[in-house]
This record gives sequence, C-alpha cells and structure tokens, in this order.
Amino acid sequence: MNEMLGAWYPYFVILAGGIVTYATRGFGVLLAGRLSPDSEIFHWVGCVALALMTALIARMIIVPMGILQDAPAAARISAGLLALIAFYAARRSVLVGCAVGVAALIALTLLLHTL
Repeated sequence: MNEMLGAWYPYFVILAGGIVTYATRGFGVLLAGRLSPDSEIFHWVGCVALALMTALIARMIIVPMGILQDAPAAARISAGLLALIAFYAARRSVLVGCAVGVAALIALTLLLHTL
C-alpha cells in the first residue's frame, strides 16, 4: 500500500484515521438522542468504566512498574484497602477514594521505609 500511494501515503493514513474517528463519534451522536439516561446501557457503561479502573488499580498494586516497585507490598495493599473503605464511606466517591489511596500510599511508604 505504501508503494502504491507513494508520497501520498502519510496523507492517506491521516485521512483514514480521521474518517474512522469522526464516523464513530458521529454514530454516537446519532444514537445519543435515542437513549434514555436511565436505560440499562448507561448503567452497563458505568459498570464497565468502574471495572476497568478497578482492574488497572489492582494491577498496579499486585504487579507494580517503575517507581511504584520501590513501595513495599504491605503499603500498596493497605493503601488500596483504605481507598476502598473511603470510597464506600464517601457514598461511592471516586475522587475521595483515589485521594485517600494516594495519601495512604505516600504515608505508609514513608513510614515503612524509615522503620
């Protein structure tokens, strides 16, 4: 394909990417007017978003990469549990859960490294 289009290949790739991106967005706009915010599909999308975030956080706790590897496993697990407790205590507030988790991880890492 690269040889067939020659110098026009980069423009073709950008155009094709734009068409795919904006076609799916346009399709979403067309469907959005027909869906009820209380429908099962919106509930499902919310559940999938929370599940993805939970999976990513669990992976960071169990198999950390980068600088997070320096934090002790006990600190990572404890901070995750504290974040979960804060999430439910604040009526399922993701912001509160994440803030408590980050603060707990920092505090526990500093505490465990000084012992």
